[in-house]
Amino acid sequence: MKKVSLKNANLLLRLRSGEILTGSEAKSRLIENLIAEGILWRTGRVQKKIGLQDADSLKSYLENKYGIADLEVYMQLLQNKSTTRSDLVKVASDSKLRRKRSFKGFLINHYQPIKVELNGEITILKPLLGSFRFIYDFENFIPSEELTIVGVENAENFRFIEKQKHLFTDIKPLFVSRYPQSQHKDLIRWLQEIPNPYLHFGDFDLAGIAIYLNEYKKHLGDRAHFFIPENIEELFQNFGNPSLYDIQTSQTQVASEELQTLIDRIHYYRKGVEQEVLIRSSIWPREFFSVIVILICCG
Repeated sequence: MKKVSLKNANLLLRLRSGEILTGSEAKSRLIENLIAEGILWRTGRVQKKIGLQDADSLKSYLENKYGIADLEVYMQLLQNKSTTRSDLVKVASDSKLRRKRSFKGFLINHYQPIKVELNGEITILKPLLGSFRFIYDFENFIPSEELTIVGVENAENFRFIEKQKHLFTDIKPLFVSRYPQSQHKDLIRWLQEIPNPYLHFGDFDLAGIAIYLNEYKKHLGDRAHFFIPENIEELFQNFGNPSLYDIQTSQTQVASEELQTLIDRIHYYRKGVEQEVLIRSSIWPREFFSVIVILICCG
């Protein structure tokens, strides 16, 4: 049986989760083959970037070429020193095999007390700065109806969510994390079971919109919405990153009537805005940046 190395398996899992890798960290014959097959894309001459073009084709390639039906289970076995060759053959050939995880669930965060029900017991969860909660029995975790579930795409925003609370004054939010990616299916299952509205808090670029549409909107329908701050125009002007647009524009195609205005602004400015700027920009009042612009213009 041909074998995918642990390093390559980890790279493919990261790509499948939506990460964009640098050319230097994703060097291997397998990666080159996948690029040649059109399954991965690569752009840039000096600072090369690599991303996933077709998730279904990647799944078919791994099944047909290596017999790997479940990449996560395969990687888990590779990490286990007691795994035998027959174990790898089994996980690489049994398309009906499903991983049994003892560690399930997802992270939550909040900056104000919230009422929830867990295993039939109603309780008030109080925030503790510098810590998250991990919900294991998510099947029995019921948030109060007044809560809006806010999915945070990036780890830094999830960590410093209290610095961004001015963005969510019109709702009572419960924040959930997209990572670790291995727990993402649990999060989606939970979101599908509860009636609460979902608000996606991600990057304001084509890739961020694609994550929202493909990983959340298609499962949650009209309950899902994309967060756009009131000062989005200023964010593009002051913090827009042209390299995000250059990397994504030829590889990430999105269409959404709901988000067409945002998509138009991305193409107008030819920039993307990472949501982390909302942490940094919240430190200074909006007027501060106006003063800076005046000082620069007036010399």
